[in-house]
Amino acid sequence: MTMGSSTLAGVPVPVRLGAAVAVALLAAACGSSATSSNTPSTAGPAAAGSSSSSASANMIKTSTSSRGAFLTDGSGRAVYDFLADSKNKSACSGACAAAWPPVIVTGQPTAGGGVTASGLSTITRSDGTKQVTYDGRPLYYFAGDTGPGMVKGQGLNGFGHLWWLLTPTGASLTGSVTVSGGSGGTAPASSPSSGGYGY
Repeated sequence: MTMGSSTLAGVPVPVRLGAAVAVALLAAACGSSATSSNTPSTAGPAAAGSSSSSASANMIKTSTSSRGAFLTDGSGRAVYDFLADSKNKSACSGACAAAWPPVIVTGQPTAGGGVTASGLSTITRSDGTKQVTYDGRPLYYFAGDTGPGMVKGQGLNGFGHLWWLLTPTGASLTGSVTVSGGSGGTAPASSPSSGGYGY
């Protein structure tokens, strides 16, 4: 008894071979230079606000809103100031740091357009990571901002204090802001007085 055959990418393939074998033959015929790695991926929303995003966090620059310039990371993602913090000391950890991830770097942060280089520094957090500060004020992302142009954390009261965008002069940018092409942030009329994620 003879088996019928067909060709797959120029390679004769017996009809009775399983689909898995045919796919394997096709892959072999086409060739591949890709390699695999056991290194976990750092892509995705969680990474955007974690230490995995240190390449973007290494640069602090400015973006423009309806109320003036405010600080962002190198990718344009807004960074915030937590009013519970004291100079060069973060008061946000645990659940707070999950909702408001610290801006973490692996080296010295650099100043982009509109930012005073001498204002940039770092503090060492309890886990040993380096958090960016501006004029001694620790910087954070907001988990509700999923990318550049979003300022949903603006004016929220979470974990007992307000969160504001920060201006290039180191002052809090208070009130409602609108970012061209982005999602505006509004200081709530009545903010909760106790901790929470704020969104």
